[in-house]
Amino acid sequence: MVTMKADPSGARWQCLVAVEEAGKQIGYSVTVTRNDLERWGHGQQPKDIADLVMRSFEFLLEREPASSILKSFELSLIPRYFPEYNRLFQNA
Repeated sequence: MVTMKADPSGARWQCLVAVEEAGKQIGYSVTVTRNDLERWGHGQQPKDIADLVMRSFEFLLEREPASSILKSFELSLIPRYFPEYNRLFQNA
């Protein structure tokens, strides 16, 4: 199960994400910029930020265990490790 909370911080949002895996909860801090939302999101509203982050974590969890995901990262880092992210999210 994935939960998240996004807090605005200037031109970016700091998102606190929690993933429950095997009875343990793992926490993450993800930075989302306006550029990230323009490239991969569906708008600029809080629900759009939550949607993008949740979809991104679903994407990551399909490819690696929660324990392997970086604990703190910028959303724009994902395509560096998974190039297909751009293709899948720009068209989503």
